[in-house]
Amino acid sequence: MGPDLNAPGQSACGFPPLCHARSHGISYREMGEGDMAFLEALYGSTRADELAQTAWSDVQKREFIAMQFQAQHSHYRAHFPDALWLIIERADVPAGRLYLERWAHEHRIIDIALIPQLRGMGIGCAIMRDLLDEAAAAGKAVSIHVEKFNPAMRLYHRLGFVGVEDKGVYDLMRWRADTADQVKTDS
Repeated sequence: MGPDLNAPGQSACGFPPLCHARSHGISYREMGEGDMAFLEALYGSTRADELAQTAWSDVQKREFIAMQFQAQHSHYRAHFPDALWLIIERADVPAGRLYLERWAHEHRIIDIALIPQLRGMGIGCAIMRDLLDEAAAAGKAVSIHVEKFNPAMRLYHRLGFVGVEDKGVYDLMRWRADTADQVKTDS
């Protein structure tokens, strides 16, 4: 049997550590082709509030989500070829996604999302704390693009991220390793 890829503090094979997230029953596995339907539904859940304000039919909404998911997925794979493409699991059931690229000077969170029923429970905060701890240990910054009206923006600010560039709909947020002591431990 090989190493436990999800052991506390372990980042074998590039998996992020699970020092905080493990207490929520979180583990990671590599994304596979069989995950596409789950990932499309997860993506759709992140756009549900926005689409609820349209007069589109359910069919139009599903077609839009399918098109946008494929465009996003293709863009991410083309622009971040060396990234980790991870499925977040809770009790061995898909619960979200984490796409992470580690560069020489910083770690970029390309995307992180949890299924709706797990949002607001401290799981995202625990995952983020693990990612920040890993980057701090390596002396690196962490960056992420966040939609301006994303409810998770409050979490990123609480964790010490600051806006460094206005990208229109998104803000590029950055957390620096030298601000690690400012990370609040509350969820």
